[in-house]
Amino acid sequence: MTRRRDDIALRETEASFSRRDLLKLLASGSALLLVHCGPVPPPPGEKRGASYDWTKHYWVYVVDISKCIGCCACMRACRAENDVPEGYHRTWIERYRIRKDGEVLIDVAQTGEHVFAEVKDEVERAYFVPKICNHCTASPCTQVCPVGASYQTKDGVVLVDDKACVGCGYCVQACPYGTRYLHPTTRVADKCTLCYHRITRGEKPACVAMCPTGARMFGDLKNPDDPITRLLKDTRTRFIKAELGTKPKCHYIGLDEEVI
Repeated sequence: MTRRRDDIALRETEASFSRRDLLKLLASGSALLLVHCGPVPPPPGEKRGASYDWTKHYWVYVVDISKCIGCCACMRACRAENDVPEGYHRTWIERYRIRKDGEVLIDVAQTGEHVFAEVKDEVERAYFVPKICNHCTASPCTQVCPVGASYQTKDGVVLVDDKACVGCGYCVQACPYGTRYLHPTTRVADKCTLCYHRITRGEKPACVAMCPTGARMFGDLKNPDDPITRLLKDTRTRFIKAELGTKPKCHYIGLDEEVI
């Protein structure tokens, strides 16, 4: 309990350092001296299941490219579940079209109900690729955060403490996967949380729950009986930009070279 109080006291001290003070330091180039990058607990009061123990789980995400049909039900579900503002995405689907000359065309159904526009040009092949925060083990976003607002939980999820975030945007620039943005209203960093409020209640992330084909999967590596644990033992998967050494937790089945 004492350690918990110390953690809360530390967070309150960090919060007392105003956004204006930090931005002044950022402008002077000396803010990196304030780096506090260690893991911190979830924000006090965050909604979780009463019996949830984050030391007993380790979450992982799997995408099977061959099953995605580009319906974008996942994007609509994420928007509704997490109140994602128009024009921004916590998850999205990219449509890849490969022409006969090898040119790769990529587009995203970004607005409205997220429905891909019909295209009539001839292509050699086409497929869809769901994208999401990779919740990297060696996440650049948490390393560059000057106030420790971006952090990794003990169950393997990268989160943002919106009360501590000062909106400097360092994490947005550092993410090699383009999965973060500054919320247009709150002006703090926002991103996929794997629907942490749901998974700590024993539910699946909204995007996984709404995927009609099972292209998006989610599971617990600390549970030997979880289908995902067995799947990853028997199936070859790949990561996007694995060469960066960020150690992503989003596995892909059937990932083509155009995406990597």
